[in-house]
Amino acid sequence: MEQNIAECINILGRFCGPRDVAELTRSQLQRRYGLEQADVMALFGGSILCGGDVLAEAIQNGVAKHYVIVGGEGHTTRTLREKVHGLFPETAVEEMPEAELFDAYIRRRYGVRAGLLECRSTNCGNNITCLLELLRQNNIPFHSIILAQDATMQRRMEAGMRKYAAEAQIINFATYATRVVEREGGLAFEHQPAGMWDMERYITLLMGEIPRLSDDAGGYGPQGRGYIAHVEIPAAVRRAFEMLKTCYGDRVRAADLRYASEPAPGEALFTTR
Repeated sequence: MEQNIAECINILGRFCGPRDVAELTRSQLQRRYGLEQADVMALFGGSILCGGDVLAEAIQNGVAKHYVIVGGEGHTTRTLREKVHGLFPETAVEEMPEAELFDAYIRRRYGVRAGLLECRSTNCGNNITCLLELLRQNNIPFHSIILAQDATMQRRMEAGMRKYAAEAQIINFATYATRVVEREGGLAFEHQPAGMWDMERYITLLMGEIPRLSDDAGGYGPQGRGYIAHVEIPAAVRRAFEMLKTCYGDRVRAADLRYASEPAPGEALFTTR
């Protein structure tokens, strides 16, 4: 039974956390997209700590012309503050938004930094709209963009970008890829990325994505709340979700209204984190 549960979790994990290239290098971008560099790379603050490692390596590899860290305060911020403070106790993290936390992390650990920080957004919906506004204000047009978000939220982030910038070449690179395995009678991560969620929270985050990604009356797609572009959810993913609901039905994460944002004219209220 545990093995079946692990397989279902991994089906959701692979679907929610796509990576369009094997690694973030210029050779991979050239091979897959014919690009010397992407115009922009954006790391989103909902990620666990290893997102900073991904961004730092990308900067060192020169995969983009511009680098942005996006994130104010949301449901993941407290955890990120704890992780950064644990590594750098001298850093006063209490009031720092996610973008500043990640920037401090990559500066201290790798000696690199992002060119732009977006520190106002509070959820996956206005992560995108605030990012686009920041790029516009800084006269940074783009035709290609790398999105790096926590693996539980990567596909939704991409769908949000497609809603507002459908003409752009969007390159997904979830900040980690891990598998859940059965170990000593329980569930464990095959390898644990830096700052990884505990198992219960990881399952809760993954299960919360399937209702959000659904393009129906209760979902976030065009036929529902209209926060994201249409996402096609494969039958195997639906079956895995339904299987997990029999064990973890009460762990589908509800949206946190503390981090909702005011809608733009004609848009629905964002409550997408």
